[in-house]
Amino acid sequence: MEQVTVGKTHFGGNKPLVLIAGPCAIEDENLTLRIAEGLKEITSRLGCELVFKASYDKANRTSVSSFRGLGMESGLRILERVKKEFELPILSDVHDVSQIAAAAEVLDVLQIPAFLCRQTDLLVAAGRTGKPINIKKGQFLAPWDMEHGVNKVVSTGNRQILLTERGATFGYNNLVTDMRALVIMRQLGYPVIFDATHSVQLPGGAGGSSGGQRQFVAALSRAAVATGIDGLFWEVHEDPDRALCDGANSLPLAQVEAMLTQILAIDTLVKETLAQGE
Repeated sequence: MEQVTVGKTHFGGNKPLVLIAGPCAIEDENLTLRIAEGLKEITSRLGCELVFKASYDKANRTSVSSFRGLGMESGLRILERVKKEFELPILSDVHDVSQIAAAAEVLDVLQIPAFLCRQTDLLVAAGRTGKPINIKKGQFLAPWDMEHGVNKVVSTGNRQILLTERGATFGYNNLVTDMRALVIMRQLGYPVIFDATHSVQLPGGAGGSSGGQRQFVAALSRAAVATGIDGLFWEVHEDPDRALCDGANSLPLAQVEAMLTQILAIDTLVKETLAQGE
């Protein structure tokens, strides 16, 4: 398996689980810094590597009036501050080829949103930066079809690729998680991440916005980690019920430590068992 290096953080093989976490969108500079500080304190106590995530622009919101973030210029400035003050690697979405050059100057991981995972020009341009690329699996794709997105990035000579499962469309306004997808995508030879919070999203389920069922995040996270994945993706907010984006499927910051403690215990057991079988 390819190992992906993000600063001092390593994904792949039987390396310990990495947490990718942060708010859905950058709502406010001080709020973003507080969440980053809280996550850094928790993961440092637990000995877990952290990549901070937040979107400067959520271009795929349900409604034209939905909050999208603070925009690329302000958002990247805030993410750069998080990176410097807390010494954390940073991940965010790129939605268009025109964003990539500026984003790559700040971001440690460029993320391809699920709805754009087949956009050849976007994948190739991201790959050419040489940065690690996190490709989210489209809700409409079979896990084995992610090979094509991988090949688009690899065509640039870049093999620093992460693959993220975030649920599959199941009827109207609903997603379902097929744990087989985690195993199948890992067989492509790249580290696999499970986005537990987006997997409980109810797309468009609240009329002009998406709903969510955050009560299932912990159970799905435990199940996914038991398959031997390389990272876990959580959207985290101080007060999810008041979040401007994806609050219904975001985790309260106050609950992260207890949940992560359980998750890391499972990860240790699974990785030790897998290592013994090699």
